[in-house]
Amino acid sequence: MARRLDYSARYPLHTTKELYAALSNRDYWEARVTEMRKYSENEVVSHEVSDSGIEIVLHHILPREMLPEMAQAVMRKDMVITRKESYGPFNEEEVVGKYSASIPAGPGSLGGTIRVFPTDTGCTARFSSEAKVFIPMVGPRLEQLMLVNLVDLFRAEAEETVRWLEEQNPTS
Repeated sequence: MARRLDYSARYPLHTTKELYAALSNRDYWEARVTEMRKYSENEVVSHEVSDSGIEIVLHHILPREMLPEMAQAVMRKDMVITRKESYGPFNEEEVVGKYSASIPAGPGSLGGTIRVFPTDTGCTARFSSEAKVFIPMVGPRLEQLMLVNLVDLFRAEAEETVRWLEEQNPTS
């Protein structure tokens, strides 16, 4: 049985349009990846913007020795996570997207939807995630571990996003 979790990143003082402009900007993604290198090796593999929206592919590489013992029992090498995010075209009311994270020969799946919408004080990005690990007995514990770590990642990325937005829009 899969586990689900919702996480909301709030951007007070920043509009949906400002956040979408950041997501459309390769420099934003490079800055975010640079900040995330404090935790693991990261890189922007691709970033495409078109009339139909935004497509991003990132690689996160976690050294095996940094993984929890339970995960080391399953993973025999460094964990290479390919993360894909996509956002539809800009819309003042709501931008809808999705994300997925995959590990070659990984024993499960992680993904979900993203909704970016305006609030009274700025905007919010809401991630609705689902983790599924196909290993009897330890699957539920690994799913919970994935979601807890995902919240930490989303929180750190949101903090970097706020910092980046403030640098781009200092009067906001």
